Amino acid sequence: MNKKYIYLLLIIILIIICVFVIQKYNENTIYTSSNVTGYDNKKIEWGIKRNSNHEQPDLGSKNKELMEKYNGLCIGNNSKKNIYLTFDAGYEAGYTIKILDVLKEKGVSATFFITSHYLNTADEQVKRMIEEGHTIGNHTVNHKCMPEITDEEIEQEVMKLHQAVYEKYNYEMRYIRPPKGEFSERTLKKCEDLGYKTVMWSFAYCDWDENKQPTIEEGKKKIVDNFHPGEIILLHSNSKTNSEILADIIDEARNQGYEFKSLDEFE
Repeated sequence: MNKKYIYLLLIIILIIICVFVIQKYNENTIYTSSNVTGYDNKKIEWGIKRNSNHEQPDLGSKNKELMEKYNGLCIGNNSKKNIYLTFDAGYEAGYTIKILDVLKEKGVSATFFITSHYLNTADEQVKRMIEEGHTIGNHTVNHKCMPEITDEEIEQEVMKLHQAVYEKYNYEMRYIRPPKGEFSERTLKKCEDLGYKTVMWSFAYCDWDENKQPTIEEGKKKIVDNFHPGEIILLHSNSKTNSEILADIIDEARNQGYEFKSLDEFE
């Protein structure tokens, strides 16, 4: 092959590589920097440091500051023995009906954060939740990490599910839980602009893996030992253990003087 053509081919390959690198750099600059949107997009993974003796856990001063700044909910009044029961429902595993039966029997209103998959495969359960006075929350269409997607993608992930629930049940969602508890200042601001309150939690435990379920005794002890004023409990509705211990958990909380309230009654 003529050297001239070889050099030309090498130049073309080099140009293609440069364009690809620049494109990737621009994507990262636009969506992981605060310079474009004006809001920090550093990914934060929600976490808590538990306390003993039923004292409120440490949620981290920066986390609480951001949640308060963007009107989110993460823990209630320390002087009131209120508990706010929430479930993440990404898919139906056969235990939600039992959970709903217990909640109805005990007169407790909970919040269920659902995905599009859950809506499309368990619409009768969602209908029942609404009819029985529970709150439906937005857990996004595809359960994507919010800091890793654009503002436009966040809007699609949130509002497509919002619209689907509204059209199906004439129900307008107003609370959102970020998938995997991952958020940033940018995503909090974006969700607030979409009319949503971001809801985190002050208690959660390893209950989501159907193949690694805690025993009834382990699950019950973990939850009861960590009751605290203003608690937002995160449980997963695909947990067999949760469906089996929920009635006892509610009874024990009430025995200890706690009152279950909905997020609409948050204080």
